[in-house]
Amino acid sequence: MPIETAFALAGFAFVMSASPGPGNFLLLASGVNFGFGRSLPLIFGISLGFLAMVLMVGLGLGQLLKDHPVLGEIIRIACGIYVVWLAVKIGRSRSLGPDGEQKIGHPFTFVQAAMLQLVNPKAWTVAIIVTGSYVDPQRPVASLAVLVGLFALVNIPSISLWAISGKALRSTLEQGHRIVVFNIAMALLLVVSMAPVILSAAQ
Repeated sequence: MPIETAFALAGFAFVMSASPGPGNFLLLASGVNFGFGRSLPLIFGISLGFLAMVLMVGLGLGQLLKDHPVLGEIIRIACGIYVVWLAVKIGRSRSLGPDGEQKIGHPFTFVQAAMLQLVNPKAWTVAIIVTGSYVDPQRPVASLAVLVGLFALVNIPSISLWAISGKALRSTLEQGHRIVVFNIAMALLLVVSMAPVILSAAQ
């Protein structure tokens, strides 16, 4: 991959990774409620789930979705159900314990995070765009491997900033009922971020 193409891909990866979305809202909430260390499974689940998706799309799944639009509808419906479940889980979290641990709820697991990416239309869209733009038809496997590796180098640190930011807010949100308001706000933002997709699936 030419160096200028690699820089363009790195810039694209940073913007797509750091921009607001369902996964990053979850990371912010997890950083607040559980700290950075206990949010690591969520970070790696989100990142590796997305990278696996890029790999699958690059190997032909993207074309399959284009040829069979009903699969996209199934993904959107599954996304709506899963996102609402996640929002309820976040919204039910009421307070931090004396040691800073959440009294209600548990950190998201690696598998739950990876599943989120599989029903995350933003992730599917990025995967289709990036493979269509940066995979060399003459060397598809090699260029796809470089793409996934470079995206991983940018994606993991970028999304980690959301969990780090959440951890920085812990001391402020531990006071009074601020954590309750924060968690409800995060639950609402999660649903709102996916509302266009959920509504389109219902039509």
